[in-house]
Amino acid sequence: MLAKRSGSSEPAKKAAKKPARPRKKKGAVSIKGLAAAEVTSAAPPAEIESLVQAIRESGGGVVGCYRDPVGGHWHVLAGLPIEKVEPTPFQRDISKTHVERLGDVIGRMGRFLDPIIAVRTAEGGFWTPNGHHRLSAMRALGALSILAVVVPEMTVAYQILAMNTEKGHNLREKSLEVIRMGRSLAEFESRPESEYALEFEEPAYLTLGLAYEKRGRLSGGAYHPVLRRVEAFLDVPLPEALRTREARADTLLALDDLVAKAVEALKAKGFNSPYLKAFVVARLNPLRFRKGATMSAEDALAAMTAAAQKFDAEKVKIGDLAAAPPGPAEE
Repeated sequence: MLAKRSGSSEPAKKAAKKPARPRKKKGAVSIKGLAAAEVTSAAPPAEIESLVQAIRESGGGVVGCYRDPVGGHWHVLAGLPIEKVEPTPFQRDISKTHVERLGDVIGRMGRFLDPIIAVRTAEGGFWTPNGHHRLSAMRALGALSILAVVVPEMTVAYQILAMNTEKGHNLREKSLEVIRMGRSLAEFESRPESEYALEFEEPAYLTLGLAYEKRGRLSGGAYHPVLRRVEAFLDVPLPEALRTREARADTLLALDDLVAKAVEALKAKGFNSPYLKAFVVARLNPLRFRKGATMSAEDALAAMTAAAQKFDAEKVKIGDLAAAPPGPAEE
């Protein structure tokens, strides 16, 4: 039988639909990694054998060695003498309430099921970059040892801040932790600040951290949106960059003094809101209505300072505050 011509009135058969491929989420990273059996299938390299020996010489007990399932990096799971483990010196201050809560749970369960991460120091002890609260809770319980994933690379102690979710950071804690880390790195390395983007996450944290050190009750959340737009990592050695940021933090605090005066003037006029500081800072922001525009941090702070010196509370109407999007409340 002859095949039907293309002009035939007989309806063509629809092609079978292919199953739709699942769409990859925007920004998602595809990781193949290691199969479960591969995690322990190879012999540890000499570097890991040396680390195992050092842990044993420190009085620790090695459970085993393995490769992590994402990048195949070698780690050692070990019990460490608790007196030889300290938090990294650049970590945030601990929460007494959180430590007590952890200690209560660990004590009632009679199990420690969440190993800390540790790196070995040049002095023969161990730093934990993410286990300050768990370490403190175990000490309070009188524990003699603590279980840890020991990583051979000291750099991980600085990089892990970006994934530290043991207890959520607020802006003050995050900024203080980043500036402490910056000082620690500056003591033994002179690489440009820009090469530590992974460790520091945001350049604004460095400036805010220095400001928080000098003024613990700074309402940093009011300034963070502006700083995020104008701050950039500096292409100068870290010690020099920290000196630049020290001066920048001083400028920010001088601006904060002017903002405080503006807030008091608004309160005297009858305005009463926990968002007054954020409102004033938003009014001073030179990039407020300039979408996509940018400027240097120094220029932005100078422009805001000049605007703050001219701020007139009499020109502010109650509708202005009501129309403004709510910013962070005063801390």
